[in-house]
Amino acid sequence: MSEPEKPDHESKSQRKKDMLALQKIGESLIKLTEEQLATIDLPDNLLTAIQHMKSLTSNEAKRRQLQYIGKIMRHIDVESIKQTLKRRELIHEKNTAQFHHIEAWRTKLLTHGDDALNSFLGDYPKVDRQQLRKLIRNALQDRKNNKNTGAEKALFKYLRSIIENIDNG
Repeated sequence: MSEPEKPDHESKSQRKKDMLALQKIGESLIKLTEEQLATIDLPDNLLTAIQHMKSLTSNEAKRRQLQYIGKIMRHIDVESIKQTLKRRELIHEKNTAQFHHIEAWRTKLLTHGDDALNSFLGDYPKVDRQQLRKLIRNALQDRKNNKNTGAEKALFKYLRSIIENIDNG
C-alpha cells in the first residue's frame, strides 16, 4: 500500500497558525531596543516597519502594522531571527537567575550571621574575609538605624563581583 499524497498547499487554518507565529516573532522584535535590533540581521523593509510600529499610538494602527510585519516575515528566512531571539532569552534568564542567587546570598549574610558567612566562604574561599565582614557590618548598621547609605548596594556589588568571577571564570 502506498502512502497518501500530501496536498500541494497548506490548509487555511495552518496558514493562519503560521501567520500568527510570525506576528509573535514580530512582537518580540518590537520589544527590542534600537541597539538590540542592530545586532540582528534584518531586511531594511522589516526594520523600517518595526521602527514605524514603535511610533504608533492607536491600537488599531498597531494591529494592522503587526499584520504587515508578519506579511513581510513570510518572505524572509526567519530561522536565524528565531535563534537570535532564543539566545537573547536564554542570556536574560541566566542573568536573572544569577541576580536572584546574589540577592539570596546577601539576604542570608545579613540575617544568618557567622553561619552564613562561613558557608559563603566555603563556597567562595578566595574572598577577602575582612572586606566582606566590613560590608556586612555597614549594611546591618544601616538597617539598625533605618538609614540608606548604600551599604547594602555595596555589599551586593561586592558579592556580584565575587560570584560572577568564580562562575564565569
